Amino acid sequence: MSRSSIFSSFDFQLLIPVFILVLVSLTTLFSIQPEFFRNQLGYLVISLVAYVLFSQVHYKVAQLYGYQIYVISIVLLLLAIIIGIESRGATRWLDVFGIRIQFSEILKPFLAISLATYLSHHEKSFRTFFMAFLFLSPIAFIIFKQPDLGSALIYALVVAFTLMVAGFSLWWFVGGSLVSLGLIPVFWKFLHGYQKDRVLAFFNPAIDPLGTSYNALQSIIAVGSGMFLGKGMSERTQSALSFLPEHHTDFIFATISEGLGFVGSLGIIVVFGFLLYRIYAISAEADDVFCKLYASAVFGFIFIQFFINVGMNIGIVPVVGITLPFVSYGGSSLLSNFIMLGFITSVRNFSKKTDVFQIR
Repeated sequence: MSRSSIFSSFDFQLLIPVFILVLVSLTTLFSIQPEFFRNQLGYLVISLVAYVLFSQVHYKVAQLYGYQIYVISIVLLLLAIIIGIESRGATRWLDVFGIRIQFSEILKPFLAISLATYLSHHEKSFRTFFMAFLFLSPIAFIIFKQPDLGSALIYALVVAFTLMVAGFSLWWFVGGSLVSLGLIPVFWKFLHGYQKDRVLAFFNPAIDPLGTSYNALQSIIAVGSGMFLGKGMSERTQSALSFLPEHHTDFIFATISEGLGFVGSLGIIVVFGFLLYRIYAISAEADDVFCKLYASAVFGFIFIQFFINVGMNIGIVPVVGITLPFVSYGGSSLLSNFIMLGFITSVRNFSKKTDVFQIR
């Protein structure tokens, strides 16, 4: 394929909002620490190469290996626990040729392929519904044991969202939700102490303002202090003076809000709205069931992470360690998101009609 044909196959309606988010990210990271900027710029170059490569892979080729991808994903996640690098009490990373990779992030687009493959090959029965969550169980459990409650929650919500889009009975979701509520006391016993404290602090922030509630409270202060137009990226106090922890990862939205104010925060939300609408449009236009389901899973990954991260930053959801797609610092997350976009570009370019099973 010629260079011009590859360029013409890119989806710029998808890429333009992403580039805006990345530009805001790089500007913010440079204002925090130039080293973060340099590292993220390097990650961006690698991620763009990945986007180009995966945009040229025919989705039917990937679909052929959906089940193998699932098995390999479990093996890689297990390796991350067994021989991975421990950092701040968590074992989530593997060192590959000197590069630290978080496989719970990298595997998101590939597990979306596995999920879409399985659902596109089976009828909308209760057995298919049940088996989808059964297949999710080892993935979520391994990630939870790293420990990474936030990522495990993301995977579970994305599976539920994709099944809902596929048209499975809402009564099955109601029943599953009731069962999950009944199992909360059991789940609670398996949570780590700091995870329990975060949940309790969400319902009562005053319980430990200098401890468990500190991150959430400082984030809310940073968002509020930006007011309408912000202090300017060079005049921030909460993040610049290190009152706000993780201001380049989990709480980068609060950092941006402090610097650019309500206007800047609203701009970020609007750009995410354009990105999500484009993904929705690709899903709606696709005739192939696999393509619809994959696009739905990608929509779920980006929307749910966006909603939880912003919710954490403004205090409407508990702090669970979720980064903001394309904005937060981190190579694995950026690479994963660009692989997702590359493959969804392939879905847009190569989607063909199929008669497998119809989605409502």
